[in-house]
Amino acid sequence: MLSDIEIANAAVLRPIREVAEQTLGIPEESLVPYGHYKAKVDLGYVASLADRPLGRLVLVTALSPTPPGEGKTTTTVGLTDALHGLGHRSMACLREPSMGPVFGMKGGAAGGGYAQVVPMTDINLAFTGDFNAIAAANNLLAALIDNHVHHGNELDIDVRSVTWKRVVDMNDRALRQITVALGGHANGFPREDGFDIVVASELMAIFCLTESWGDLKKRIGDIVIGYNRAMEPVTARELNADGAMAVLLRDALAPNLVQTLEGAPAFVHGGPFANIAHGCSSVVATRTGLRLADIVVTEAGFGADLGAEKFVDIKCRKSGLRPDVAVVVATVRALKYHGGVALADLGTEDLAAVEAGMVNLRRHLDNIRNVYGIPCVVAVNRFPTDTDLEVAKVVELVGAEGVRAFPATHFADGGIGAQDLAKGVLAVLDEPSSYDFSFTYDDELPLTEKVEAIATRLYDAGIVTWDAKARRRLARIEKDGYGGLPVCVAKTQYSFSTDPASLGAPSGHELHVREVRLSAGAGFVVVVCGDMMTMPGLPRDPSAGRIDLLDDGTILGLS
Repeated sequence: MLSDIEIANAAVLRPIREVAEQTLGIPEESLVPYGHYKAKVDLGYVASLADRPLGRLVLVTALSPTPPGEGKTTTTVGLTDALHGLGHRSMACLREPSMGPVFGMKGGAAGGGYAQVVPMTDINLAFTGDFNAIAAANNLLAALIDNHVHHGNELDIDVRSVTWKRVVDMNDRALRQITVALGGHANGFPREDGFDIVVASELMAIFCLTESWGDLKKRIGDIVIGYNRAMEPVTARELNADGAMAVLLRDALAPNLVQTLEGAPAFVHGGPFANIAHGCSSVVATRTGLRLADIVVTEAGFGADLGAEKFVDIKCRKSGLRPDVAVVVATVRALKYHGGVALADLGTEDLAAVEAGMVNLRRHLDNIRNVYGIPCVVAVNRFPTDTDLEVAKVVELVGAEGVRAFPATHFADGGIGAQDLAKGVLAVLDEPSSYDFSFTYDDELPLTEKVEAIATRLYDAGIVTWDAKARRRLARIEKDGYGGLPVCVAKTQYSFSTDPASLGAPSGHELHVREVRLSAGAGFVVVVCGDMMTMPGLPRDPSAGRIDLLDDGTILGLS
């Protein structure tokens, strides 16, 4: 089979104006083209859609991730193509890839095989400049903080309390912890600082939760950059940074329109971390898609305990959006891995391991239906090493839980390989739901009880413990008036616990909180459990070493 980039390079794309007008009814004058095959949709046109009814929303999530990968983005694209091929007005809403993973270990994030969004190289490499704009706005605020301190520090900022970091869209471990303003008085006040990757910036989370320039500016103004010597929060608004930062993000806020390999429309917009932020594409793209299409297929990061939880408890809580059905992506390989099979042996048929690993998927299905209140189906993303007996076993085990499972081969076959899945999704959409959508916790609960609700209801933890420093930070956040915000639990994606090696469905474990961070502009409190890396490093053999440019301009090596 051809590589992802070979498939993408061989694709014949429709001009984006045709995709916009013929599939979504967007007039050409409402597009801001970036070449022939990608465009932004003018925010004035987006605002004009306000009275249109919303279509139906399909959320793609997964069981707990494993090193081989489960294929959520590929499934999102394949399902969109299948619905499109069946004659439905469907579109995908995806996150934009970060160039850090593209040149690092993970590679691109535009789907794979014959279930991709294109132009794949553009999407993975800078795209329409949204991340550059977010980096510029983020770093403008960082510069204004140090400039304010240098010129007399009228706000009496305690430089030891500054939490706002600079960002770059690249994996670079050398920038995690640095010292700035060396070289004498003319260069500012020396202090410890550091860089995060762009997708970890609070500004990225703000960008993906806002829907207007006015709200964007307000949220930016609400950012708490640190504290003064009286231990009072200092905001970006007090530094007069909100207006200029909003200006840098003005054009980026418009959603980006591209297409799948089969010509279905797709919004690819925003890309917050799925741990320290909510891990979903922008609200403005999702809601615009729902006003333009009958069915929108979107995804949340990592497994259903992290990505789907944040989609529900943060994105849905703040936007009013509600998923009509969830698609849980599972693979035979992942079930065997959670059933105790070593990575090297995942290609060997093992029905007992599939059954043992079902404990992980079973808990996710229970959470989705009985905690979030969303009806669901399972997409069995089939790989060449899967045997017929193994796939049939997964369908049988899922069926025993009262959920329908549909094997899908969209990676190799495109939309036609996901048609059974699409028909299963349509059947659930057409059925009256016996579930009532709900959040994991109520807004009125104290922050500690919100964390405990997630830990006990979703992770089946036995106890939540706190570092003394984390408790003090939490008390300060509540004292400053932020206790009503939702929480964003940052922990390993590989387990229901905080131990990535604890596979399956561990119960009675301890969830230990070591750090608490306030994202006041985004509107949530981050609770860090374990070591969370906000500036990744490159692996020993980075993908950058395999990416190349030919004399005719062809890009090789992206995946």
